[in-house]
Amino acid sequence: MMPDEILVVFTDQTDLWWLKFLRRGFRHCFIILRFADVWISFDPLAHKTEMMRLDLPDGFDLRRWLESQGDLVLRFFGKSPELKPLWPCFFTCVEAVKRTLGVHNPFILTPWQLYRFLKTDHERIL
Repeated sequence: MMPDEILVVFTDQTDLWWLKFLRRGFRHCFIILRFADVWISFDPLAHKTEMMRLDLPDGFDLRRWLESQGDLVLRFFGKSPELKPLWPCFFTCVEAVKRTLGVHNPFILTPWQLYRFLKTDHERIL
């Protein structure tokens, strides 16, 4: 079952000192999936992956709220990615988002590179 909507969230927030070397605003990324009226957050962290259902009131604009918190959000509408194996890679937040979206580019390693790749055809159907 594919989600109806996917929010890819890029943020500057990190507690890990080595991520401070990444471009400001692009030190971490995660996704939020919408299935009808159910929102699921999938946040791959360095020490664990957090998955949670977000109980939001009707009419709540999640994208606008995230942007008001200083995050950058790209929105996509779900479509099954092509059935093709992905390259083996280290598990990072970027890799988790790429695999969720079905992005087949082994050279995208940082949140900034992922943003630039996705932004080339913003809000497209993947």
